[in-house]
Amino acid sequence: MSLMPNTEDVSKAMIKIRQANKNDQAAWDHYVENHSQHSPYHLYAWQYAVEAVYQHQSHYLIAEELTDSQVTVVGVFPLIIFAKPFSKPNLCALPFCDVGGVLSQSEMVTQLLIAESQKVAYQLQAKIIEVRTHAVTQSANEHVVDTTKASNEKVSMMMDLPDTSAALFSTFKSKLRSQIRKAEKNGLHYTIGHEQEMLDDFYQVFSHNMRALGSPVHAKQWFVSLLAHYRDKMLISVVYKDSTPIGAGIVLITNNKAAIPWASTKAEYNRLSPNMMLYWSFLKHLSDNNINTFDFGRSSYGEGTFKFKQQWGAKPLALDWQIINLQQTKQQKNKSASNGKLRGIVEGIWRKLPLKLTIFAGPLVRKYISL
Repeated sequence: MSLMPNTEDVSKAMIKIRQANKNDQAAWDHYVENHSQHSPYHLYAWQYAVEAVYQHQSHYLIAEELTDSQVTVVGVFPLIIFAKPFSKPNLCALPFCDVGGVLSQSEMVTQLLIAESQKVAYQLQAKIIEVRTHAVTQSANEHVVDTTKASNEKVSMMMDLPDTSAALFSTFKSKLRSQIRKAEKNGLHYTIGHEQEMLDDFYQVFSHNMRALGSPVHAKQWFVSLLAHYRDKMLISVVYKDSTPIGAGIVLITNNKAAIPWASTKAEYNRLSPNMMLYWSFLKHLSDNNINTFDFGRSSYGEGTFKFKQQWGAKPLALDWQIINLQQTKQQKNKSASNGKLRGIVEGIWRKLPLKLTIFAGPLVRKYISL
């Protein structure tokens, strides 16, 4: 899918592009949930949480087809105005997740939405528009990865789920089944649901793990806000050793798809296999509740997390992250400019900070990290 506008031969007579507002939420979400390439991040709830917790404003674009009898949504483009201190804003679709680009009925509508996003960017004096999508073939929505160039390629790991957890379990190799049972034999148990009280235990594990990784943690209020807006479309699972939470994750759901953006365990308990119980708790629940596609999230092709997800039956779908550079008027692949050596130093320092300090300071930094 091209992200550069080319509308010379496009008839705009029947298509209107405008900024969406809260009155459009029902129509927006209905369109998203019925689009073949939808994700939970495309739902309007994501915008509400981003604005409420991190104060990044949005400019969600909606495309409508106008006829004599009705107005029909034919495309959406969620854009967050991602502003860092003392710098001009950028447009991002979407921050804090893997995907969030254009969903549309046709290439024509896509080009119109991209063209309108450029107008918005110019008005805001933004330099770039960052667009995160999955790579699909032009002829069909096939999952594609160029394995000849995939050593550092970022992919989503996607898994098709059967109608029941029993059917799913029967597809696992004996080693995987034994690993799942190992967690049970080690006395672990889990709770899964939508209750806000579960966020306390989730955040205890999550913040502990983020500090161990040397990464600034999201604010707890971020997850509280997500739950308030996603409601039963957000699923929390916590794995316990006796009464101690040692593993936790969150899944977001839209229509028949689910994605797991956050999953953590406490490293000192990993010998008990809490990660196996955590992922099985989600897969079991989802397959028994009419979800047929599970997104394990982002991995680097061939690396450790990739192999962990692959053992469950997940397959790679290449991520196609692009930047529309408004100054150079050409599209670029989104490549990180971070200095690996400096990042390693910062992560090492962060790991040594007191946990309470990382919980306080982490959200102040995390607000400005779009990944």
